Amino acid sequence: MRIGVTVFPGSNCDRDALYAVERMGAEPVELWHADADLKGVDAVIVPGGFSYGDYLRPGAIARFAKVMAPLEYFARSGGPVLGVCNGFQILTEAHLLPGALLRNTGMRFVCRRVRVRVEATNTPWTVLCEPYEELALPVAHNEGNYFADPATLARLEDEWRVVLRYLENPNGSANDIAGICNEGRNVVGVMPHPERVSDPVLGSDEGLRILRSVLAGARV
Repeated sequence: MRIGVTVFPGSNCDRDALYAVERMGAEPVELWHADADLKGVDAVIVPGGFSYGDYLRPGAIARFAKVMAPLEYFARSGGPVLGVCNGFQILTEAHLLPGALLRNTGMRFVCRRVRVRVEATNTPWTVLCEPYEELALPVAHNEGNYFADPATLARLEDEWRVVLRYLENPNGSANDIAGICNEGRNVVGVMPHPERVSDPVLGSDEGLRILRSVLAGARV
């Protein structure tokens, strides 16, 4: 399986994601922001960082990169897409996921491991997880506070589209939301970084529980 990892100016987790793809047993493929080509990949990871310096707001400029047109078509056609941290922000800016990521309520950058619970296992990125399984995953963000209007939050909950939920909310996220999916369940955005715990040398490989899921069945 070939998994693409987008690379934007300011990305700082693309190397981590490419390494994690190797660790999970797939072929990593770099997808440069200025190329409107997904190179025939089977899935896409949009990694964390500060795309285009986050000078406007996180993800707002990256959303218009050339690589995003084929990525949006791929996602709307049912292709598996995972947005991590800044990648989650980019997917909301592209309207592939609802809501927005706001400044942390503590008004400070948060960088630590937190416990999350897997709420939905019927996505390509969580199918290998157990229902309500708890994972310890790193977070590193300044704008990780998930926000949506009450109707959208209710719809996410009613449709079981909350994928990960914080057990220790680090940012004030509504309903303790750490990750969500789209209506088709193929596009997932998470604020914690599974790729940063993909090797025991990093202290844990719990993140592979999420990343390897896509190998078990790209379309759920």
